[in-house]
Amino acid sequence: MLSFEYILKAIEEAIHQLRFDDSPQSLFDPIVYTLSEGGKRLRPAFVLMACNLYRDDIECAMSSALGVEMFHNFTLLHDDLMDEAKKRRNQPTVHVKWNRNTAVLSGDAMLIVAYRLIGQTPSSSLKPVLDLFTQTALEICEGQQFDMEFERRDDVTEEEYMEMIRLKTAVLLACSLKMGALIGGASVHDAEVLYRFGIHIGLAFQLQDDMLDVYGDTSTFGKNIGGDILCDKKTFLSVLMYQLATDEQKTRIAHCRKENASAYTANEKISVITSIYDELKLRERTQSRIKYHYDLAWSELARLSVNQEKCRELLRVCSLLIDRAK
Repeated sequence: MLSFEYILKAIEEAIHQLRFDDSPQSLFDPIVYTLSEGGKRLRPAFVLMACNLYRDDIECAMSSALGVEMFHNFTLLHDDLMDEAKKRRNQPTVHVKWNRNTAVLSGDAMLIVAYRLIGQTPSSSLKPVLDLFTQTALEICEGQQFDMEFERRDDVTEEEYMEMIRLKTAVLLACSLKMGALIGGASVHDAEVLYRFGIHIGLAFQLQDDMLDVYGDTSTFGKNIGGDILCDKKTFLSVLMYQLATDEQKTRIAHCRKENASAYTANEKISVITSIYDELKLRERTQSRIKYHYDLAWSELARLSVNQEKCRELLRVCSLLIDRAK
């Protein structure tokens, strides 16, 4: 089995070889900028790692992997625009560096390029891969819409929130794994097992992001700490906070809402909400839920028809994901 590091290097080399020489260059400069910012490259790596479970040559899945990475960065670009985020991976977001209209149009171009790359999937698996990718892209839009609607609600349930992040985040990781398996020639059973594995990894991954937004280190997290709090964005912690808060805590929360923004500075608002999280022990509850989904993910891998030794590298990557929150 190829190592995660070898696969990441292959992905970076393939991204570097992508060319955006058409005119106007101003349309493509933000795409090059976004891709050059780096990132974990986890989704394209999952495509190639899943393919590698069933065949030694992973080059047949590289175009699809690049398509997934292109699509993922497109969603981040538009997410940042909708969230009015100033920073991504410790760099200015596209709408800050250029402007909002450029972010919209260059994002649209990234989506089209993603489909062009996915379209280069080997013909033997093109239709199921394209169907999977299209369904996933639509589900991510559904998740984003739920996310925006939840910002206006204080009664979002834990179940609703988990479904939202399944759609917005987990399905693309699951799609990546299933896509690679299909290209590699896996059985329908194994492809579905890897999809479920990806769902649980994706849920845990997003829950970690929720926690790191509050308790992370901005130098390693790549985003401003407390950004979700400042935007009144629903996270696993905030959903539980609204469910569990005492009357006194609810009064403090109300004073921090956007409509009462003048009551606190940004740092004060972050401090007040974080203190309520601490009082309710929401960090510990989130960590417990993260572990729950990682454990379910690992149990799924045991169902694969391949030798479990082949799954060792995938398990190691999952452990790296856990460690990023420590």
